[in-house]
Order: sequence, then structure tokens, then C-alpha cells
Amino acid sequence: TVYAFSTENLRRPSEEIQHLMHLFAENFRKVGDDERVHRHRIRINVFGDRELLPTEVIEAIEYAEARTKEYDSYRFNLAVAYGGREEILQAIRDVVRDAQAGKVDAHDIDEKFFSKRLYTADLPDPDLVLRTSGEERISNFLLWQLAYSELYFVDVYWPGFRKIDFLRALRSYQMRQRRYGE
Repeated sequence: TVYAFSTENLRRPSEEIQHLMHLFAENFRKVGDDERVHRHRIRINVFGDRELLPTEVIEAIEYAEARTKEYDSYRFNLAVAYGGREEILQAIRDVVRDAQAGKVDAHDIDEKFFSKRLYTADLPDPDLVLRTSGEERISNFLLWQLAYSELYFVDVYWPGFRKIDFLRALRSYQMRQRRYGE
């Protein structure tokens, strides 16, 4: 899963946003047609608040997802127009609507029930999160899902992230003892 574009990124200058949106639209279409994606049967999954995106980006995302929806060898998830707090608020709104409509009882609401309302409902929680750029924060990313994830911070920007950086992160992860809050 790659955190490609946050809801906070929408506050950047409009010229920059327009450029990024054009790149998203162009590249999601390319991914949908990419021979390597199809050869390796990689399913493309994009989550976030699509209502915040221009129509051309939404259509390109839907194109890539539709072209790969039957694939099950690998899954490539991209968080676009995503914010962890907003995701939680959306899930709460869904639960409240269902409760008001009498579709759910308060006693039915537990972690598993709530998790099914999130954008990532059909994904496992991350075991390891790699944060590039030297920043040591999670930046509103998967706030609910990261409860027991291991975090690894690397002082390299994303474009310069190399295989050796990834292997170091995996080695660090392998040396940790997962306790899940115990």
C-alpha cells in the first residue's frame, strides 16, 4: 500500500494540484494497460474519498481497477485523497445512519464491525509501515489500522528508496518481537 496523496495535500497551490491530478489520470490509465501488471496478475485497488478528485482521475482509477479486478496473485493498494481521520469519521457516519435506521444495535458494534466500515475493510492491517523522507510520524495514514503495526523510518526520499533500504527494513522487522499490546 502506497500513500500517494493525502486529503491534506489538497491544500497545496492549485497549480500543483492540477499538475498532480493530470499525472494521476495519465498514470492510472497506463497502469491499467501495463503488460507487466497483467502478466503478474496484479490487482489495482485505490481507496480514499473519490468525491474530492476530478472526474478524469476517478475515471482513470476505475479503468485500472476494472482491468485488474479479477487478478489475485498480488494486490497494489494506493491511498489517494485519503486521510485517516476522515476515514474514521466516514465510518462513524455510516454506523450512525444504520443505527438511526434501526439496521444495527449498539451491542453489535465492536472493533470487527467498525473495521468493516473502513476503506480498507477487505485488507489485513499492516504488519510493517515504512516511512521515507526522514520524518518520524505517520501523517494521518491508516490511523485505525496501524494500532499494532511496526514502524520503520528511513532518511531517504521515496524516489531514492532502494532495494537495500527495503531489505534493511525487513531485517529490522524480523528482529522485533510482536506483542500486539500485551
